[in-house]
Amino acid sequence: QVRVVESGGGSVQAGGSRRRACAASGYTWKNYCRAWFRQAPGKKREGVAALRSDGTTTYVDSVQGRFTISKDNAKSSLYLQMNSLKPEDTAMYYCAIQFRIPGSRCDVVPLDPTGYNYWGQGTQVSVSS
Repeated sequence: QVRVVESGGGSVQAGGSRRRACAASGYTWKNYCRAWFRQAPGKKREGVAALRSDGTTTYVDSVQGRFTISKDNAKSSLYLQMNSLKPEDTAMYYCAIQFRIPGSRCDVVPLDPTGYNYWGQGTQVSVSS
């Protein structure tokens, strides 16, 4: 059974940095999509950053140049380094993983949450001004 667990949430002042981590286990896929999403109160869940098993990364425009997604294959861990944080980055952040088939939803639109079946529980990131 695939299990996804996030860590590294918390509060930070605007301009600060946080690093999120996501551990995934119970899968043997060599081809996969992994991504970070966030959801603020009253808003839809949006894709923040995605990384495919071939190393391709995708970012939403609002975090481009500030956030960096990376992975540690030895630990099956995914990271999100968040710099220059803004109050509008405040949200519940989720990690997700999906088996990647060429042409599948996560392969074609990696920031679309409907392309992912395996999710972590989410952790809050709050940025104060």
